[in-house]
Formats: sequence, C-alpha cells, structure tokens
Amino acid sequence: MTDFDRFRVLWPDHLGLARGKYLPARSAGRGTSFCVGVYQQGYDKVINMVDVGIDPTGFPDLDATFDLADARPGWEPGTGVVVADLSFHDEPYPASSRHALRRAVEAWEERGFQVNIGIELEAYLFEPDEAGGWRPLDTPNTYVYGTGPMADPTGVIDEIMMTADACGFLVEAINSEFDTPQFELTLEYAPALESVDNIFLFKELAREIAYEHGLLLSFLGRPLPGRAGSGMHINFSLTAADGSNAFWSPDRHDQLSTLARQCIAGILKHHEGLTALMAPTVNAYKRLVPGELVGQWANWGYDHRCTAVRIPPHREAATRIEHRMADGAASPYTAVAALLQAALLGVVGRLTCPSPETGDGMDEINTERRCPSNLDAACDALVADEALVEAVGSSLVANFVAHKRIEWQNYVAAHPDWEQQQDVFTDYERDTYLRFL
Repeated sequence: MTDFDRFRVLWPDHLGLARGKYLPARSAGRGTSFCVGVYQQGYDKVINMVDVGIDPTGFPDLDATFDLADARPGWEPGTGVVVADLSFHDEPYPASSRHALRRAVEAWEERGFQVNIGIELEAYLFEPDEAGGWRPLDTPNTYVYGTGPMADPTGVIDEIMMTADACGFLVEAINSEFDTPQFELTLEYAPALESVDNIFLFKELAREIAYEHGLLLSFLGRPLPGRAGSGMHINFSLTAADGSNAFWSPDRHDQLSTLARQCIAGILKHHEGLTALMAPTVNAYKRLVPGELVGQWANWGYDHRCTAVRIPPHREAATRIEHRMADGAASPYTAVAALLQAALLGVVGRLTCPSPETGDGMDEINTERRCPSNLDAACDALVADEALVEAVGSSLVANFVAHKRIEWQNYVAAHPDWEQQQDVFTDYERDTYLRFL
C-alpha cells in the first residue's frame, strides 16, 4: 500500500452524495462512524421523520468499515481515498445503496456469473454569472465529438482526464457532447462493484477539479431548458464460469443468448418501477420526454438510441446491454443494483423478450408504455412493483420514497403551477439540486 499522510473515507448516502471523513494515517485503521440522522436529511438539510431501516431513537451511530489495502491515490496531496461499507451492530446497514449493489452482484454470482459494468456520464459546465448564480460556460466554437481548446477553453476537462489517470481511474474516452457546454465522460468496463466505486469517486474528482477552476460541473438530467438532457448510460454484461460472455450466442440470428433476452424482458417488465430510482429528482422528468434519446419508452432495439435498452452492435466478448434511462443525479449504486435485480427477475421468471423496436423512436414507437411523467407518479409505480422493491431492498426503497415524496411536496408548494414549468429550470431545482448534483 502506498504511504499516505491521511485517508479520505467516502460512502454513498441515500441521495447519492459522497459523505465522508478525513482520517489521519496513524489512526485510520480503527475505522470510523457517523450519525444515522444523515439518512433522515434531504438536500435542504432538514431532518425528516422517515424510515431509515433501523430504530433511529437517539440518533445512533452507523459504522463505516473499509480495508486500508483498498485505498487508492486521491486527487489531494498525500491523501488516499477509500470507499466504505456501512453497518449497524456488525450487520450490513439495510438502507445502504452499496449493500444493495453487493446483494445484486452476489445474486448473479450464485448463478455462476460475474457482472461487468461500464458507465457513460454526461454533464454540463457552468461559470459564475454577475448575479451570484451560474450560467453555461461559453464554448461557442464546439460541437458534438469536439476536442481541443475550442471544446475545452478553460482546460478543466483536460485536467480532469490527466488527474483521473494519475489516480488510477481508467478513462475510456472524454469528448464534448450533443449540446454546449456538455461533455461525455466514460470509464472502462470493470467488475460491477469496482466499476461503480470508480464512477462514484470519479464524479467527485471531476466536480472538485471544476470547482477549483471556479466552475460548476453538473450531472443533473436537464439543467438547461432547450438543450439536450444529460444521461448516465449503464452497460452490463455477464461472464460465465468458463470465461465466455454469457450474452453471446453465435448460433442465434442476432447472436444474443436466451439469457440476454430474459434480462431484457425483465428490465422492460419493470420499466415503470425502475424510473424513480433512475430519475430521482423533479428535474429528471424534464429530460424523460418524447423526442429525446433518453430511454423513456419501454422498448429495446439493435443499436437504437431511442430505446430504453440498446444492444450495441459489438458481439463475442463485447456483447452487452445498455440501459439509457438514468441520469447522473441518480446514485450509481442504487441504479445499477436496481437494473441488475430487474434483469435477474426476468431470468428467474423465464420471461419472453418482446419484439425489438422497429419505429424511429421519435414519431413511431411500438409500445404505449413509458416512464411515469413526474417524480410523484414514479414513486407510485415503484411502490406498486413489489417484486422489484423486495429485490432491491425494502428498507432502501422505503427511505428513498419517503424523501422523494417530501421533495415533491416541497416542489409543488414552491411552484403550484408546476405543470406549466416543464420547459423552465425553476428556482426550486436551482436551489435544491444544482450545487450538489
């Protein structure tokens, strides 16, 4: 293990935020703890009387446990970074999203498969405006798949990429995205928990480097009305015990295995129930609208970016499923755990995969099923999907839904005309989300 002066211990909370502590190297091996009241806080820091998975009387401690051998070089001098598991009285904390992901991965491992995950992030860069707020960074000469100083005039994206490399993150690609100043940031495929830990830490690294440049990097679904939304595309595949890709079947006309088709069927069956966990803010539903490449419809297709489930054209070892609904405000732990559990429900139930999308996904769509239209309706759909709730974890879902109901109530109170605000980035969204997400 590399010598560090201190350790930055981080863990994902119920909102997907990176909570943590700095621990001096001399005592870091003892671990640390923190108050369960964190799981009662919303973005506004108000303590809400919600289900936290344990008896919260007296605000007891949760333990953050980790192995210092897992620490990696951080992006601050002399600092190692490590992601912690959460426990209560030596048992896994039931509302922990990292625990939910571990359970999902273990469920697939019990069937003899290793889960591999790759995540593509999209985000916008903002600069300060004259009123103490934020405006989109001026990049007038860039375009989709742009590179170089015209796409990145401040050099912040270059610095993010170089710092990530120095910290051991395997960046696959970074480029400007469809709109300006939007960027895509992708890390390489890895086993599921490693991959999600990487993207969790990488997001923190990227936002903090932007902050040091006086900029704000936001992963919100649609912070700029009239411009493209930002997604978090989740790619996954399964490796069989013999090392082969379990989604690849060379004898099938499309080379997709029965297992892959059952996974697709499970994901689509639970499409509506998945939405709240993939799109956890009121802002997210301004992205999940017709005519966008966002996974709104409960459909799948071959190399079709207007579907919820896209099957990229690559086969053999590269055969994979890409899910396109989530945005970067979602906890990657919760989103990946939910996706894996929905896919597994398709396998357990031996579900039949529907026909692939043949329409253009814009004006012609083969299905009438789509994401719920707002956060409240998405919570209703999640609660109604009892099989998915049980698979993901009833304590995690109960805590999540309780917070999101309060969020929705606060949004409606702030904007009683919310139905007329679909093309507006409201004061509530700016004040509640932008600085955190």
